Amino acid sequence: MSIMMPEADQAVLARRDEIVAALQKIVPGEGVISSAREMQPYESDALTAYRQPPMVVVLPDTTEQVSQVLKYCHDNGIKVVPRGSGTSLSGGSLPLADGVLLGLGKFKRVREIDFENRVAVVEPGVTNLAISQAVAHEGFYYAPDPSSQIACSIGGNIAENSGGVHSLKYGMTTNNVLGCEFVLITGEILRIGGKAPETDGYDVMGVITGSEGLLGVVTEVTVRILQKPETARALMVGFAEIEAAGQCVANIIGAGIIPGGMEMMDKNAIVAAEAFVHAGYPLDVEALLIIELDGPKAEVDELIERVEKIARGCGSTTLQISNSEQERLLFWSGRKAAFPAVGRLSPDYLCMDGTIPRGKLPEALAGIRDLSEKYGLRVANVFHAGDGNLHPLILYDANIAEEMDKAEAFGADILRLCVKLGGVLTGEHGVGVEKRDLMPEMFSDIDLAQQQRLKCAFDTQGLLNPGKVFPTLHRCAELGRVHVHGGKLAFPDIPRF
Repeated sequence: MSIMMPEADQAVLARRDEIVAALQKIVPGEGVISSAREMQPYESDALTAYRQPPMVVVLPDTTEQVSQVLKYCHDNGIKVVPRGSGTSLSGGSLPLADGVLLGLGKFKRVREIDFENRVAVVEPGVTNLAISQAVAHEGFYYAPDPSSQIACSIGGNIAENSGGVHSLKYGMTTNNVLGCEFVLITGEILRIGGKAPETDGYDVMGVITGSEGLLGVVTEVTVRILQKPETARALMVGFAEIEAAGQCVANIIGAGIIPGGMEMMDKNAIVAAEAFVHAGYPLDVEALLIIELDGPKAEVDELIERVEKIARGCGSTTLQISNSEQERLLFWSGRKAAFPAVGRLSPDYLCMDGTIPRGKLPEALAGIRDLSEKYGLRVANVFHAGDGNLHPLILYDANIAEEMDKAEAFGADILRLCVKLGGVLTGEHGVGVEKRDLMPEMFSDIDLAQQQRLKCAFDTQGLLNPGKVFPTLHRCAELGRVHVHGGKLAFPDIPRF
């Protein structure tokens, strides 16, 4: 499958041997991969519909090496694509034919655990789950927990501002990262934030989180760790209608109850997950909610009664409450395995990611059902229902030529529906290349130009991860042009770039 990416710079490609040799001096040994066969694992990410071999792969293992690689690329006008574990679902780490793929897989050390300040300092290649495992012996954990947490890296989580099933109560990555070491394309090394919960000045950490590799490279991360709650119990609630489940979500939040997690699956996802992990999911329902409540035991017991009453009022047909930690984890096992489980239903699927206001959930579900009929493709719905983050999985067969195009058109319409309902194009997977050309659905030309000006403040040559996020990438000099209308400057009091 082909997508529009920046045109390869033939002058750079002509210098490939010279570039490889220079990188080998910076990262000696096996740190540079240049043969076509050995680079093949890096030509795509989890959004496997897109493939592009890189010019060369470099795998540094120190911040100083990252700094030198970036400085060399900056000084020689070479594009760079940072890559973590390659679990991006939006094509965010798709390589460039004339670019260096900067892999951070060797940065996998836990540098410090500070229980007194409730933080851990780790390298960007450490997996999400490994952070919780590193602090579990003292009863702590790291809250954001994407479904891919066994594989996805914390550096990639920062790039995409990842969430997870427990982000409803405990926040996304941006709410749980306190600081980082950050290398600019010029090779300069910055330290932003730290162990303190608040810092003075601009929220640069907030700018970096979710920046999709367009601003710099993270080489160290300071994350907030939390003490495990005294009690955690989950309810598994089935509904005969998916809209009723959506209304139950809205009613629970409307009642002032913030569960630790609240997830939804439709019938297709339920059937696939149950066959995959045998979690005991009811197969005669159209929608299933998994609702986790945590905190002091007395509080959890009271909240369970309130949630059960709300669910009954919304017409739930089945309701089961976990009575042990093992049973709670079993409830979650199917949801955590939902994405691979859906592979049982179809040879291929396209995983979408959009966010809507919670109160619009029933309307969004009805809209997705109508689009499924329009395109003649099935869909399995898996949602972070509590915070309105939708993950419809569009089922298709890549061996049928037109089905891929239909799936992409279906997915684009789902995202347009999210924006129409007052939502946004992404909740945690990022824009990458998948949603890049849909950005004008949400942002005006002025909005996009302002965002690109921010990129220019970090990367004046546009060398970091070009072709991602912005549908039309302007040169920084072009963004500085002054627009004159009717003989007057727009906003003359604002300094120009």
